[in-house]
Amino acid sequence: MNKDRQLILIVHNVRSSHNVGSMLRTCDGLGINKVFLTGYTPYPQLENDTRLPYLARRVDNQIHKTALGAEKNVPWEHKDNLWPLLNELRAQDFQISALEQSPSAVPINSYTPPPNLAIIVGREVEGIEDDILASVDLIIEIPMKGAKESFNVSVAAAIALYHCQNTYLSSKT
Repeated sequence: MNKDRQLILIVHNVRSSHNVGSMLRTCDGLGINKVFLTGYTPYPQLENDTRLPYLARRVDNQIHKTALGAEKNVPWEHKDNLWPLLNELRAQDFQISALEQSPSAVPINSYTPPPNLAIIVGREVEGIEDDILASVDLIIEIPMKGAKESFNVSVAAAIALYHCQNTYLSSKT
């Protein structure tokens, strides 16, 4: 990734360890700068983990099934509370964009990402909470062509991150 650009993924209140592992693997493959796992999103085992050891190991094993080691390569951090993180990123001049379907959303295929971007993805079924959507700088969405209304959260994150990364790379030439 270009050092002049920072692309961050925030995974908020996603329940599935397998989705988390898949997103970590995608972020490794695309060279994403950092992943924040927030709210009740499961996260890999930490050195001084405060969770019960058997629970931390179980979640770690589930994430590893799809991450295949990417959880050790991608810089990631767990934060219980999303709001201080958003304030910290804004102070560092990040645009905070939510990947969500909304009447006010910008289609991702017409979106040019700024140099510092944090993309939030959220709950598998309900999507990102309304109070978070109201607080972001922009909502982006992936236009759907078929009968289904949405992609799996890990697939949607991969599409959005690839678009942003590809836009960054093509702007270097």
